[in-house]
Amino acid sequence: MSFLYKADPVRGAEWARLFAEKAPDIPFHCWPDYGAAEQVRYLAAWLPPEDMASRFPNVEVVFSVGAGIDQFDFSLLPPHIPVVRMIEPGIADDMVEYVTHAVLAIHRQSHLYARQQREQRWQAHLVKPAASRRIGMLGLGVLGQSVLAKLHDFGFPCVGWSRSARTLEGITCYAGEDELAAFLACSDILICLLPLTESTRGILNRKLFAALPIGAAIINVGRGGHLVEADLLEALDSGRLSSATLDVCETEPLPAGHPFWGRPEIVLTPHIASMTQPAGAVEAVLDNIRRHQAGQSLIGLVDRRRGY
Repeated sequence: MSFLYKADPVRGAEWARLFAEKAPDIPFHCWPDYGAAEQVRYLAAWLPPEDMASRFPNVEVVFSVGAGIDQFDFSLLPPHIPVVRMIEPGIADDMVEYVTHAVLAIHRQSHLYARQQREQRWQAHLVKPAASRRIGMLGLGVLGQSVLAKLHDFGFPCVGWSRSARTLEGITCYAGEDELAAFLACSDILICLLPLTESTRGILNRKLFAALPIGAAIINVGRGGHLVEADLLEALDSGRLSSATLDVCETEPLPAGHPFWGRPEIVLTPHIASMTQPAGAVEAVLDNIRRHQAGQSLIGLVDRRRGY
């Protein structure tokens, strides 16, 4: 029985060190070295090999090295193999930091004051209390809930939307298509933390923007595929939206000359909102391996029908 890691080789070296320390009984291999293919029982990857089923016929569990699994082509993975998303706690901590920073920057008009500094212009603007700025969260999974809990502590009124009904303390929750418009109407800053599925692809579009309060801001930390880029530019041009913070884009890296680069209303970061920490990731994976070997349910198991 062996374990194969197929992702960033620098992080792979750290995984190898941690496996040697915490699970010396499990042979560890880092792609493209995989040892005896028939011995590979567990695979951790950002993108599994396209010929995984034929090359590694005895794989029993596939782990995503990221919180999302939309990059997986499930048609290449035998249906009997469980797929597990990364549930390392550092992912949530990083996301809470990033989104809280982005919300506070919008709320306290940091980018306006940065522009004034470049112009050598000393001008104060009205400071709105947090209680008057409504935060809307698209997606109420672990990450969405963690972010809302922190923003609620700052005094922001928080609402959340998900496909199925949720009940969260201190958060007004909406669910399903019938309640989406009502949710959007009370979202002055809209955060997208949805999984990327066929039903959520392109959800940040002209129709959705029209349902937000005029001058709303958006923060997309889900996937680039959630956003219709031309619709965002149109909404910024018309004043329907005041700004956008984007950690993800349809094409990454964002190409030179892309319109987003030159827009002062858009804050871009290169997909760094949250990063898996090797120590926590290895602990989470080893815990699930032990659970699998004991016949217990796996934490973070993906529902293939839903795509998350």
